[in-house]
Amino acid sequence: MNFLVRAAIMALTFWLTSLIIDEHFFIVDNGTIAGTVIVIFVVACLFTLVNMIVKPIVQIISIPLYILTLGLFHLVINALMLMFTAWITEAVDWGIRLEGGFWWAVWIAFIIAVINLVITGIVPGDQSGRRR
Repeated sequence: MNFLVRAAIMALTFWLTSLIIDEHFFIVDNGTIAGTVIVIFVVACLFTLVNMIVKPIVQIISIPLYILTLGLFHLVINALMLMFTAWITEAVDWGIRLEGGFWWAVWIAFIIAVINLVITGIVPGDQSGRRR
């Protein structure tokens, strides 16, 4: 159940980010409204899986860079996870497209982090993954 809540929050975050960012840099459109909603939710599930599986491994490897940059490297890790998700979805010709390069991915990752922080603060309940 926690995975579905995380994926739903990420889907809402991706949708709000696609409204904020110009469509030439962050594209989540599929043509129809129902298709776009499905694609956003599937991409959010994929991004949540990438954050649950790949991100901890990359974070452990990059501990010295976290220390050196006083934690700002976390934004670069988020951008890399977003680029990895975009790469996976571009391979199957649906999902998100990052057209601006690495620095646009960093900017979009920052916007996603802020929106996700706000939404997670609003949504009631425990999203920490701990069972009661």
